[in-house]
Amino acid sequence: MQALSSHMRRLHRFTALLLLALVAAPAQSVANPPVPLPGTISPQAKAVIEFLEGTGFKDIKGPAPDDLAGWKALHDAQETALEAPNKAVLDQLGASVTSGVIGGVPVLDIRPKGWRDDGRLVVYIHGGAFTLFSARSMAGLGALVANAAGMRMISIDYTNPPAAQWAAVQAQIGAVLKGIVAQGTPMHRIALFGDSAGGNLVIRAVLNLRDAGDAMPAAVLLFSPWADLGNSGDTAITLPDADPTLSYDGLLANAARAYAGTVDLKDPRVSPLYGDFATGFPPTLIQDGTRTILLSDSVRTYRALKAAKQDAVIDLYEGMWHVFQGAPAPEAAEALESAGDFLRARLK
Repeated sequence: MQALSSHMRRLHRFTALLLLALVAAPAQSVANPPVPLPGTISPQAKAVIEFLEGTGFKDIKGPAPDDLAGWKALHDAQETALEAPNKAVLDQLGASVTSGVIGGVPVLDIRPKGWRDDGRLVVYIHGGAFTLFSARSMAGLGALVANAAGMRMISIDYTNPPAAQWAAVQAQIGAVLKGIVAQGTPMHRIALFGDSAGGNLVIRAVLNLRDAGDAMPAAVLLFSPWADLGNSGDTAITLPDADPTLSYDGLLANAARAYAGTVDLKDPRVSPLYGDFATGFPPTLIQDGTRTILLSDSVRTYRALKAAKQDAVIDLYEGMWHVFQGAPAPEAAEALESAGDFLRARLK
């Protein structure tokens, strides 16, 4: 319990940073009354959900898909809100963060406190509906995963759509992976980690490597992957009112189109759930909560991997919201511990 309490204290400011991001835009009235919270989740998780529901963030409308200035303004507001609290959580964790360039693409090199180089590496592709956040503003979550695994992390600072669309973003990710290998880290010592839209990009990056005949990473870690941009899963229908942060019609629909351009949203190049997993995919851990519209994306990704006879595990958490792992709640601590165990077991 003492270790868990210490973890909660360390995560308190990281939750504040995420919540600051949610309130960076003006709150709007909530369209529907909140769905009652179950008695099966921790009091800490309840408190976070109640706050999230009160912001009205899920009712905010995203800019038009091709509105460069509108998306930049929203992106920049999030970055400003996240700067100070992000620094605070990194300081509390004792993680070092340095900027660099690999394959012509900006990256962050995140090293947990006490890290010793054993050749293992986690490559992080951050989420944010493709259009929001950066490697810098998501460095707190990256550091939590790096700390849980005890491994160095490279976070890719890809260009946010609509300034770059799917092909350009994927090319940047591929360039970083190729550059890491060229620097001397083989793919069998690398895990790929992504949350939300970053999970989409991780899945697609692995498929791109495999289809090009290149080596694949040793493991894949996904937090609530947004693997189907078309919003066609069961929980897209059943959980819109229960989800405290996400609304497809509010932000995600326009963000999906900003990334995909004119490509059909069910095209596997932008919705990798529809890709072919039968010819190989690394061992995969998918984590998600039961209170998010993207839960079906996680379930369907897991089912697609299992149908293709791949090694996959889905790790679900009662009543948790989209990418809950940074919250000051015991459920988040358990999820991070599970993620760290998985990465250490798969990267030898």
